[in-house]
Amino acid sequence: MIKINLLAEGKRAVIRKARTPLMERRDYGPWILGGLSLLGLLIWGGYWFFLSQKIKQREQEIVVAQKEVDELAPIIKEVEGYKLKKAELEHKIAVINNLKANQRGPVRLMDQISRALPELLWLDSMEVAGTNVSVVGQAFNTNAVANFIENLDKVPEFEEPILQNTAQQGAVYGYHITFTFAIAPPPPPPPAAAGPAGPPPGAMPGTAPPDQPPPASGGAN
Repeated sequence: MIKINLLAEGKRAVIRKARTPLMERRDYGPWILGGLSLLGLLIWGGYWFFLSQKIKQREQEIVVAQKEVDELAPIIKEVEGYKLKKAELEHKIAVINNLKANQRGPVRLMDQISRALPELLWLDSMEVAGTNVSVVGQAFNTNAVANFIENLDKVPEFEEPILQNTAQQGAVYGYHITFTFAIAPPPPPPPAAAGPAGPPPGAMPGTAPPDQPPPASGGAN
């Protein structure tokens, strides 16, 4: 005869049922990790979108700036042309002024030397090298040479003249004088003289000025 212990089997089933919830506990770690990864991707995507928008904005600004540069290119080229023309004109003016100064310098130099020549003395030659002047001539006596040196020394544009040598050559005396010069620019023209003062405004022709008494009438009453 076979005996079945139903009570023990029932207890075992109860024990199994009580242990089942403990075995079925879930692990939320992967879910949390996946959520953080998704959040990171969203943040990175937002930052990338922000950078792409900034890049597009900069590209639009570059396009606008390049358009302005293209519009201003003819004006810039024209301004550069004006600058070149201005530089050429200034160079030409400087050359003309230099030529005028060089022309005026020898003329004034010769004029001042001719004014300084005393009697009984004359020039044989004159050499000009830059601002250095060398004159060679003859005189009937040494006093004329001394007077010539003194006259040269009185010219404001001339430095102190130096007598290099003097020697008697028959009936005359030869001399050699050197000095430097700096021709000053010519003085400005004097201002135009003011004309005679006209009658005061509002005065009739033939009337006396207000500060003078009228002329006395002829004859007595």
